[in-house]
Parts: sequence; structure tokens; C-alpha cells
Amino acid sequence: MSFAKVLVANRGEIAWRVMRTARAMGCRTVAVYSDADKEAPHVSYADEAVHIGPSPVGESYLSIDRILEAAHKSGADAVHPGYGFLSENETFAAACEKAGLVFIGPPPAAIAAMGNKAAAKRRMIDAGVPCVPGYQGADQSDANLEKEARKIGLPVMVKAAAGGGGRGMRLVERDADLLEAIRTARTEAKSAFASGELILEKAVVDARHVEIQVFADGHGNVIHLGERDCSVQRRHQKVIEEAPSPAVDIGLRGRMGAAAVAAARAIGYRGAGTVEFLLGADDAFYFLEMNTRLQVEHPVTEAITGQDLVAWQFKVAAGEKLPLGQKELAFAGHAIEVRLYAEDAYAGFLPQTGRIDVWRPADGAGVRIDHGMKEGLAISPFYDPMIAKVIAHGATREEARTRLVRALRETVVLGPITNRHFLICLLEHPEFAAGKATTAFLTKHAFAAPAVSDAHWQLAADLLWRQSAARYPETLRGWRNSNPEPTPIRLAVGDTERLLQAPAAGGVEEHGAFHIDGDDIVVDLDAFTVRFTDRTYAPPAAAAAGSDGKLRAPMDGKIVAINVAAGDSVSKGQTLIVLEAMKIQHQLKAALDAKVESVAVKEGQQVSNRTVLVTMAADAAAH
Repeated sequence: MSFAKVLVANRGEIAWRVMRTARAMGCRTVAVYSDADKEAPHVSYADEAVHIGPSPVGESYLSIDRILEAAHKSGADAVHPGYGFLSENETFAAACEKAGLVFIGPPPAAIAAMGNKAAAKRRMIDAGVPCVPGYQGADQSDANLEKEARKIGLPVMVKAAAGGGGRGMRLVERDADLLEAIRTARTEAKSAFASGELILEKAVVDARHVEIQVFADGHGNVIHLGERDCSVQRRHQKVIEEAPSPAVDIGLRGRMGAAAVAAARAIGYRGAGTVEFLLGADDAFYFLEMNTRLQVEHPVTEAITGQDLVAWQFKVAAGEKLPLGQKELAFAGHAIEVRLYAEDAYAGFLPQTGRIDVWRPADGAGVRIDHGMKEGLAISPFYDPMIAKVIAHGATREEARTRLVRALRETVVLGPITNRHFLICLLEHPEFAAGKATTAFLTKHAFAAPAVSDAHWQLAADLLWRQSAARYPETLRGWRNSNPEPTPIRLAVGDTERLLQAPAAGGVEEHGAFHIDGDDIVVDLDAFTVRFTDRTYAPPAAAAAGSDGKLRAPMDGKIVAINVAAGDSVSKGQTLIVLEAMKIQHQLKAALDAKVESVAVKEGQQVSNRTVLVTMAADAAAH
């Protein structure tokens, strides 16, 4: 059995990745796209594309009816869900089968068995898979969850039973924070997964996050393809993934692999799946969850096994046996992957939106970059802000690490702020380089934003001067009615302004990357990107952000909670508004003790970056 036409029910780099393999296997491909994605590369890459609705995911990529309508309209005979969105939705898998479409993923019953963390954990305990002590009961009242958390003992993890990806998850280390963590996790879980059910787990301190890639066919064969170490995380979302794990030897790999295979067999699994474990310093490991889909980090497993896991998915879905048995599988070298995001890693990992002005991904020996990006494409507030996955493979871990650092330095992405510089800092940190990083890595080590160097300031001024000077004959550049001299240029980064003379002695050097965007110039130098504003002819800079009494949206997003009203007195640091952007809820706080004059937004309202949300006046009673 083979597929003539496959619809990929996803977007961006995910859709593009699946389509590459489909094309290589001779399948025609169908893309789906929302309003926000009409110019996205995955749309033009496919053999045909179907529009499925407005930009919000609930009206497009999460709409089962619209996906099935697109499949019917295009004449597809199979649907690949990618990873994310509907990939772990048993209702979608069943609906595909009912519509006569092959769902390239696990059976609906297997997805359902692992879709709820509480039920999955009970099933794993019955199957003899080691599990973290915790609570996964039916009584979901705040009071009972508080009681059970104290019974387990702090620190404890509060998790959304229906979720993943760090949403609806909180680490609680102090009793005073317990109730708020439960309530916030429930609110976020309801928003992200339409279920507020929570589970509690004992937090395994300073552990590693190690997951096992499993694969099963419809003929009773189940194997594992080794482990991935995903310990470096922020907000419980993975930042760096590698295979194999520096902490796992052959014996431990065998034990963890056997447990993962047992987990897959216990639910009658078929296709690609990932069984996630916490690995303690004593080599004891505990089941966390099973992701019933292909993972974002699957390229590192492909690199060390030499296998195309998407091709395996197609073969298994077509009724074929697994291409290899456990003993036939071989591992070679080491691979590391990082997730390049549009986010400010030095400002609480704040997601960023905006147009990608320059995009030049690196290449070279052992380097792979999976992306769905092109210049001029916007990072929108409707979807995850990941730009690309950057993967490096080498004969040794050190070779893979140094290749990855080089690839990040050679990749140019200008527009929104990205985490590229931060990723390089992580990869070059001695603890990571030594293979010692655990899930506590980012809480143990502070990574502050580097200072904007004199070289950045001067390069920005020189480049602006060159652009301006190019409009005049060379003999008139920098002309004065006395003698030629450097031109004064005033630049700003945030609230900091500097007056520079351009060009610098010796002229403008050709190094770094840059893009001029209106009054802004974005300069990339030594892997650190800075956006400067040309204020040469502008009035003096305003006061520090927030001190003018106006609370502004730090990004595009949706207002999900308003905690104040006109006339309220508020304290510095008090949460006034909760803004949801890119699936994360952000607490927006008062910058000063003040009295609320007006609230300009309503709950449920979509707002753009820099929109004034609340206006305040200094509260005289507080002084």
C-alpha cells in the first residue's frame, strides 16, 4: 500500500519537514494555511494548498472540520498531523479514519491512553514502569490539591493532566506559593488544553530529562532508537537536545529502552512515540509522560541512526513492518540541536513578533537547519515563535558542539530579537561543554544580556552615515562651510542615547550584518544583535518605560485577565493585566505606586505591541 496524496495538517518548518520526505517517497503533498500563513514557504513548497480559515488556531489549524474538508477537497488519501496542533488528538485521528483517510500516527485509543497524564500514569504503574510519586486522583478541589501536595512534600510539580510543552506547569518550592501555583496552572491549562485537570508530582531535584524514541508497527514489533537528553530547559520547554545522553551508558540505555518499549506495548502503540523520563544522579529513572507523536527534536536521533523517521511513519501507516529490528539498529557519533526562537532570552524569554528582514541560515559539514522561514515573513502572535531548528552532527560530542556554535555564529537573522546569542552562551558554558547540565542548569546559572559594545555603537553610526552619504558625490560627503569633518549621529538603544561621530577614523569597515528599517538600524556583530534608533533629529528621549504611568503591551497578544479598575490604588510590582501570547500567559505589573485613572482594554481583546492598556497617576497617598 502506498499513498498517492498526503495532506499535512500543520504549518511552518513542521509541514516543510514532512513534505520533504513525502516528496522523496513519491507522494504528492497538500498544505493547509491560515490567513497569517498565506505567504509561508510551506504553502508554495506543497504541490497544492488549501486555505482553512482565519489566523487564530481555533479557527484554522485546530479545526477538525476544516482540515477534513481540505482533505476531501484536495482528494488526499492520508493525513500527516506533524507535531503539535492536532497530532495528539484522538478525536482527530478517529475522524480521519471515519472519513476514509489514513492517519499517519498512532491509533486513537493509544493517543487517548496517553493523552491524560493522570490516566497514563496509572496505566504505567500497572505496567511496571517506574513512576514519580505523586497524586493523579479525581478530587480536583484546591483544598485537596493543597493537601496532597503537602503530603507528597515540597518541592512539587503542578502539571496540566491534558497538556504538555510546559503549559499549565509550575514548580512549587515554598508552601506560600502553593495555592497560587495551582490556580494559575489550572487557568493556563484550561486555556491551552480546554481542561483544568491537574496532577501533582514530587520534584526530582537536579535530575536530567531523558527521553526514549520508540517505534512500533502493526505486526507486533516494537523497538527503541536510543535516548535524547533534553535537560536544558526554560519554563519546562526544551532549549537544547542531544543524542546520545552524556549521562547514559549501554547498560542504562538498555534498561530505559526496555521500560519505554513496555510502555508502548501496554497501550497497543503503533508509529513513532517518545517516552519521557526523569533520570536521577543515582541512575534511577521515572516515567513522566509519553508523547504520541514525532518530536521537534527527532533530527538528532535521525543523525546518529542514519534513519528518516518520517519515512518510517509513512511505511508503518501503510501497513509495512519496521525497516529494522532492535539488533540491526546502529548508532554513530553525536548530535545536538537548539531551537532558534524569536524571543528575548535576557528579558524573561519574552516572545517577539515582527518581520524577518534578513535570513541567511548557515550550512557546512555536519550542519542541518530545519525551518519554514524566508525574508519578509512575519513572526505572528498567533503561533509558536520558533524560527528554526539548528542541528549539528559529529564523530564526537565535542565536534558536534563546536560545529553547532559555528553554525549559530554564521546564521544571520535580523528583525525581531532572537535567542541566538543566548544559545551560543549555553553551548560554550563549561558545565554544558563537560556534559554535566541537568534540568537545574538555567536556574543555577545567570545569563545576563551583554553590554552593547563601543564597536556596535560605532558600526551602527558608520553604516547610517554611509547610507546617507551615498546620496551625494564623494567630494561633498561630510562637507562643512569650513573644513570637512565627521558627522554627528545620535543613536538610542532603549533609554540609552549616545552621540557619535561618523565615519570613525579609518572609514567604515565591512564586517557584521545589518538592516536599516526606517529610523532603526539592526546590527549583528560577534553573534550579538542590537536594534538602534536614529535620534539625530528627534526630540530628547522619554522617561524610563512605565514611569510615565502607562502600562503598555510588551508584544501582540490577547487580554485574558484584568485585575484592576479605574480608581484603584496599586503598588509597584502588582499584577494589573494578564496577557496571553504564543500560548504563554504573561503577568504585566505596575512600574510604580499609583492610582489607576483608566483601563483601555477588555478581557478577550486582541492587542498589538505597545498598546496602552492601563493609565495611572502617581499615588500621593503612597509617599
